[in-house]
Amino acid sequence: MSPRELAVLLTLLAEARELTNAELFAVAGVTLDGKPRLRLNKLGLVDSVKVGRALVHELTEQGAQWCTAELTRPRPEKSGSYGGALYAVLAGLHRHLETSGQILTDIFEPDVAGQIIRKYTELTKGKPDQIRLADLRNRLAHIPPADFSDAMTRLADRDGVHVRAEADRKTLTDADHAAAIVLGGTPRHLLTVEAVR
Repeated sequence: MSPRELAVLLTLLAEARELTNAELFAVAGVTLDGKPRLRLNKLGLVDSVKVGRALVHELTEQGAQWCTAELTRPRPEKSGSYGGALYAVLAGLHRHLETSGQILTDIFEPDVAGQIIRKYTELTKGKPDQIRLADLRNRLAHIPPADFSDAMTRLADRDGVHVRAEADRKTLTDADHAAAIVLGGTPRHLLTVEAVR
């Protein structure tokens, strides 16, 4: 397995969700295309589907099994200090799984709050502008509504994150009502992020 292919497999495992090449690059500085994509698809380790103009990659069950086996493999030659550190962490994960009885995929969950912040930043071009939760939720439709609401509730507790009710309730659409989260007994429809800590 090439370092690039290994990076893709471990990133898909850790993110625990489908990723486009742009998301793979943002998370791990790597993309999956060309011969490496064809190889991982042929081996049955990654499923890649074209959605619009983007390729979307997902780790398969066989890919997760490959990652589990990688935990016990020796560090590849010429992998350098980063490779040595990575394989030390993988060996530590293996020890944890052995003693806890868990499986590798139990450890990793999607970072829903991170996905919300990244999409907010994309939509506002990094400015602290107010956006409607309905717009945000629509662009993150792959996130189950309950997970979105839980993550928004946790985000609302962070400094610099403001989740507010729309003052002009007449402007609210059905989508706004459906996307609202309830904080302190009040439905909130708008998000502003000044800074996230």
